[in-house]
Amino acid sequence: MAMNAIQHKHPSILIYRSSLLPLSETFILSQPEAFERFIPHFVGCTRVDGLPLPEGRSHVIDETGILGSTRKALYRFFGLAPGLARELRRIKPVLVHAHFGLDGVPGLWLARRLDVPLVVTFHGFDVTMKEEYARKYSYEYRRYLRWKRRIQREGSLFIAVSEFVRERLIRQGFPSEKILVHYVGVDTNLFKPDLTISRTPTVLFVGRLVENKGCDFLIRAMTLVQRDIPDASLVVIGNGPLRTQLEQMASTQIRNYQFLGARNQSEVRLWMNRAKVFSVPSFTTSRGTSEGFGLVFAEAQAMGLPVVSFATGGIPEAVAHDVTGLLTGERDVKGLADNIHRMLNDELLWAQFSLAAQKRARELFSLREQTAKLEYIYDRLLMRQPAAAFGDSLSIHLQG
Repeated sequence: MAMNAIQHKHPSILIYRSSLLPLSETFILSQPEAFERFIPHFVGCTRVDGLPLPEGRSHVIDETGILGSTRKALYRFFGLAPGLARELRRIKPVLVHAHFGLDGVPGLWLARRLDVPLVVTFHGFDVTMKEEYARKYSYEYRRYLRWKRRIQREGSLFIAVSEFVRERLIRQGFPSEKILVHYVGVDTNLFKPDLTISRTPTVLFVGRLVENKGCDFLIRAMTLVQRDIPDASLVVIGNGPLRTQLEQMASTQIRNYQFLGARNQSEVRLWMNRAKVFSVPSFTTSRGTSEGFGLVFAEAQAMGLPVVSFATGGIPEAVAHDVTGLLTGERDVKGLADNIHRMLNDELLWAQFSLAAQKRARELFSLREQTAKLEYIYDRLLMRQPAAAFGDSLSIHLQG
């Protein structure tokens, strides 16, 4: 069916992210594109070289020349974007859904102008960074701190990606009755192991190369692992400000390693199918930043890939310790190495964890079910029902 015909049948939702859309943020694209009863339009300030967006359903401020730069500055500092607002009014959206707390500010500007409800999903760093560091982090973070109280008052619903994030939101003054925990979800028809591909003793890291992802701890752990398992290798997928430093560290401490940079989803899945252990040992930094949930942990488990990590933030919700993976205390390099060693050496344990990981991903993190939940949440919100009443009715709806 043509998109125009579908749009006449289903209401439109604005998915807001200031930068549309980095390769690392596939979750922002995948869930809306799985909607069955709403049409997602992706809105932002600027387009980046990343994920391909649906033609005709992505909207950014004109970026060309001096005029484009002026328009972006007016929008960034004052929330003024009359051309974008006119374009979006023609879509007749029923709500704005912003991802990350920082984008809740321009999300609120849009929701006000369009007179629709605002939903904001918080993913982790936006609720964990200590305020004294947040004020130095970026203009957007300082702007968010100035607007936070208004977002708390005017926002209709705040989605936390884990119970850990929910608790942090409440601690920061967000009304508990407006907060729901909701997982983004993984396409378990896409993320499933290909049993014809042989696995090798590879430890796989997928994530941004920033401090709190803990890649340096993983490199140190691999020095211990490779003493007993010389053919064990480390594969690092992702980019970030620490890449050069981490590559230099790896070159002096371990053998058999690769830094592959950013890779698309199909390449990540291929490596998840080849590896035997998935490890992103995130930890809580001195700035307070921590792992809110980590969808990549759910993706790895859906691929039948057991996880070894630190028990940080929302990771214990994503990974069932001693069932689908092995978790140890933050910064425990010896414990991390021992757990990787165990997963690489114990074939029976690996097989048990692999099957349990796939089962857990299907039961808790299915994109189809999580998307159905989100659409039902939208329905209830548009019916002006309080978020506190969603929980029980959501369970009944899905069971029915």
